[in-house]
Amino acid sequence: MISPVASPDGVNDGYPDLTPAPLTPEAERTVKGARNVLVSFARAIELKEFDQAWNMLDPAAKQRMSKADFNKIFTGLDHISVAVPGGQMEGAAGSSYYTSQATITAKDTGGRPVRIEGPITVRRVNDVPGATPYQLHWHIEQLKLDWTH
Repeated sequence: MISPVASPDGVNDGYPDLTPAPLTPEAERTVKGARNVLVSFARAIELKEFDQAWNMLDPAAKQRMSKADFNKIFTGLDHISVAVPGGQMEGAAGSSYYTSQATITAKDTGGRPVRIEGPITVRRVNDVPGATPYQLHWHIEQLKLDWTH
């Protein structure tokens, strides 16, 4: 396998690998597991690894927002900073959900400040019989980012 090589502009070159760090099964079940995905997602956006961030979406979320549409949100932005503060954990019908309010600040091509914000919900299937390894890990289920200015 060929390792990714940093591109001159550093956008979507796959470097560094921002896959969420593996956790113990016990930690994966908790807020720590949910935060692990959110922090990796935020870091991917800050490093302009938008494809890696999009890959953290679950299949249903990917159907609602194509990779091209996701990338378009960030086109032309520089000095990107992402905040995903502590959120709310909930459980329902065999799944756990964790929701945080994301705030993305940046500068547009004219140097003007940009603010994008909205809720991000991650989900994992609890340890129910028949759950796949994929389902037992947190994934971004819902993402609603709106430009506020």
